[in-house]
Formats: sequence, structure tokens, C-alpha cells
Amino acid sequence: MDNQYAKLIEDLQQKNQVVMLTRFKTVTEADKTIIEKSLISKDELETVDKQLQKTIENILIKGMPELIITADNETVLCEPFYAEGRLIILGGGHIAKPLAKYGTDIGFKVTVVDDRPAFANEGRFPEASQVLCESFETCFDHLQVNASDYVVIVTRGHRHDAVCLRQVLDSDPEYLGMIGSKRRVKNLMELLVGEGFDEGKLNQVYSPIGLKIGAITPEEIAISIMAEIIGKKRLSQSVSEGPKRRQTSQSDFDYEVLENLANEDTEERAIITVVSKKGSVPRGPGAKMIIWSDGRSLGSIGGGCSEAEVSLAARDLLQAGSGYLTMKVDMTGSVAEDEGMVCGGIMDVLIEVYPSMK
Repeated sequence: MDNQYAKLIEDLQQKNQVVMLTRFKTVTEADKTIIEKSLISKDELETVDKQLQKTIENILIKGMPELIITADNETVLCEPFYAEGRLIILGGGHIAKPLAKYGTDIGFKVTVVDDRPAFANEGRFPEASQVLCESFETCFDHLQVNASDYVVIVTRGHRHDAVCLRQVLDSDPEYLGMIGSKRRVKNLMELLVGEGFDEGKLNQVYSPIGLKIGAITPEEIAISIMAEIIGKKRLSQSVSEGPKRRQTSQSDFDYEVLENLANEDTEERAIITVVSKKGSVPRGPGAKMIIWSDGRSLGSIGGGCSEAEVSLAARDLLQAGSGYLTMKVDMTGSVAEDEGMVCGGIMDVLIEVYPSMK
């Protein structure tokens, strides 16, 4: 079997959205076999049948996985995946240091840019995946900002802010925020409108940046910025505008798990995927973890006794050697209460044996 996870990671470097189809077929009641994994992007939809095409279109809109039964009685897991969003910090000053740390802590791959060697080096930003010592005029040739990125402009001066904003606006990143006082921001926006930049796009810039929590220190300001970024990622719009519905733009998958599945491992692994949920649960649809037969694991679907129960079922499936099964994890009953769980929802999970890549 070709390693479709390796191809998935490669595809996500070129495309913003890719759907993985995992087809299952029940041969007998005791023998369930994975047929194949394949990848399809939005511009390849015409290659699948009409029913599946409509399902994939809906999945790309909702951003959540779905388990379906086709007209041929095949079970198909449709999973949307998205290009890994970077946190790009333009400016390496005193706010950038805690911002890079907090960004890394919550799962972003962080890139820091500054034109001063003393402020753009790996010693100053050990958590960052990339540190560029480059002028703000030329750094965007290397960055290639895309729609999945989160960009924070915290340079040392108004002139550098303007240079960055002019270049990043047309990239339409997922989040674009710029530090500065209301007066300074207003003057810069008026300048750019006068230069012919789209006023609608300028109005979408988060500036002054960060949630209004009275932040003063660099660490507090960084927390307010990260809170605003999380709000943009998880809510339908800025949390500063009041609570909104949970955004369904991205499933809850973990890149570390994908990278492991992309490796040519000689051991069989069981993949556990959260397919759907109701109520309050630790992880959302799309969350994945890997279980090995010796009990090792990577990733999480939420921890606790519910995860332990699913992990045990995964090891049993590995012992059988092939197949898949679905489980309903109920955190609403007396067991959850006895364990003192803070969650009170239900998760549907799918467990599948992923063969070794010998």
C-alpha cells in the first residue's frame, strides 16, 4: 500500500485543502478489511461519483470528517485536512519573545523575522521553527504567506509596519494583526487608502492588536494577542465582538500524528479518529491518536478512562491483525460522574489497523 499520509503532507505544501478517503469493506462479519486510502482536492471532484462528490463538497465547507455508507455498501471515512498554519511574527522585539513561546506552546509553527542580527537569531527564539534575518522589504519573497497563516506585525516603527502591511494584505492570511495606538493605526490606514489599497481589506486588520484585557507587560500583551488569534481560529469572528458560535472551519487533527503516519514504520499501528461528537468532549472531530501493540501511543482523543477503553480496543484489533471498528464513547453516565470528568458528551470514534510500511 502506498503511504498516502506522506503524500498528504506533500500535497498540503501546495494546496490549502485536501480530503483523504479511507474505504472499508465488510467481507464477512468477522473479517473487516481496509480497501484503500486516497487523496482528492477540490479541483479533482469530478473524478468521483456524484454522491461522494456532494459529500466532499459539504465536508470542505464544514471542515469536519464524516463516515458515510455508499450506494455500493462501502463504508468511507472522508477527512478534510488543511495546510499547517504558521504564526509569522514580523519584528523580533520584546513582545515577539513571549509571543513566539506561547504560539509554539499551543501548536503553531513559528517564524520570526527581523532585519537586525541581534534580534533575529535562534538563541533569542529557540522555540521558533524558522528565524529570518532579512529586511522587511524582501522577507516576503522567502515567506510565501498563504491563506492558512497567522501574521502579527510588531516591528519597531511605523515605517516598517507600513512596509509589512503593504506586502501582506494581498496574501489574505487567516489572521492579520498589527500593533500600534489608535491614532498611529488610523494615520497608517488613511495613508494606505490614499495609495489605492482596498479599504475593505484594511478594515479586516486586527489593529490595535489583541483583546482588551488591560495588558501592560510584554508577556501580558503577547497573551492578549494569542487570545485574539485563538478566537479567530475557533470562533466565527473576533471574540472582542462578543461570543459567537463555534467555527467549523477546521477539524482537530494533530500534525505530529500525521508526520508519524507518514514515516515508513515497520510496525503495525492502530489509528483512532474522532468522527463526530455531541455535547462537551475533550477533543473535536478529526482528532487522532496512534496505538502500538506494546501500549505506546502518540496523540490524544482526550485522555482519561474513556481514552484507555478505546486504546484497549485498538490493541485487541491489532492483535487480530487487520480490520476496523467503530465505538461510541459516552461521557454522560455514572462512570463519568464517578471519575469526576468535567466533560459530559459523546464521541463516535473509528479504529483502524494501519499496516506496516515494509
